[in-house]
Amino acid sequence: MRGGVVSEAVLAINKPTGVSSREVVNRVGRVLGTKAVGHAGTLDPLATGVVVICVGKATKLVDFIHELPKSYRGVFQLGRSSPSDDVETEVTAEPAPVRPTAAAIEAAAATQQGEILQRPCDYSAKQVGGQRAYRLARQGKPVSLAAKRVRIDRLEVVAYEWPRLELEVDCSTGTFIRAIGRDLAAAAGTTAVMESLVRNAVGPFAVGAALPLAAVTPDAAGREAVMAALQPPQHAVPQLPQQLLDETALTTAAVGGLLQLDVSTESLAAVTADGRMVGVLRRLPAGGYRLKPNFMVQSD
Repeated sequence: MRGGVVSEAVLAINKPTGVSSREVVNRVGRVLGTKAVGHAGTLDPLATGVVVICVGKATKLVDFIHELPKSYRGVFQLGRSSPSDDVETEVTAEPAPVRPTAAAIEAAAATQQGEILQRPCDYSAKQVGGQRAYRLARQGKPVSLAAKRVRIDRLEVVAYEWPRLELEVDCSTGTFIRAIGRDLAAAAGTTAVMESLVRNAVGPFAVGAALPLAAVTPDAAGREAVMAALQPPQHAVPQLPQQLLDETALTTAAVGGLLQLDVSTESLAAVTADGRMVGVLRRLPAGGYRLKPNFMVQSD
């Protein structure tokens, strides 16, 4: 922060149900008086939990934050289905549903772990012919989404008593928790809709330490709460090794020059002697590193 203006920072907001991720961004932006705000991963209105917000030049880190693992807790109702795979659209109950045993549920859960191919939900923000899939689905138009590879690091059956199934999931970005419930149920011979979802964590950002959205108010108290929750951008990229840049290297990097470093990592978090992150160093195919994204501005 310089002169009362947030130049680059990140924070975690605990989003309640019924609120879009876009509204979270808008509220933070209004409190801080800036349009340079974005979120690193949509959380559906039905869901609650962590939304990572990037402010100022830290918005350039969104792609890196997407790389962080995510943790969820979802509750599903078995023997039911809906077009959106959750309770946001009309739910249909099976007239004579299969009631899987606990052993069958555990066996089905095993099919959803590790590297798997997952078909995205029809009601999703995926692009189909230049349009969002959920828009086509709402219009009753056919939606054809190819399965994509995702990684499920942990899938634990927390509780199961027909028809309620509660799961905890640690997974890669791009994973649809609704689809995990859908496909797990199919493997057990039944159907499922997601009733509720909590995003417990995104990388180092845990829901217990996130700022409640209710605290983000358009007054002095709200600004104070948001300012206290801001964290330096390097907190959002713990997967990147840090590279200290001296004054000579900073001068070179600031104007887009190449740095020759005795490392082979694809990306590095570039930091100054006082601990400030100034961007991400990317290794070029021809050799050398360039600062991109670059947080430094010549007028600073």
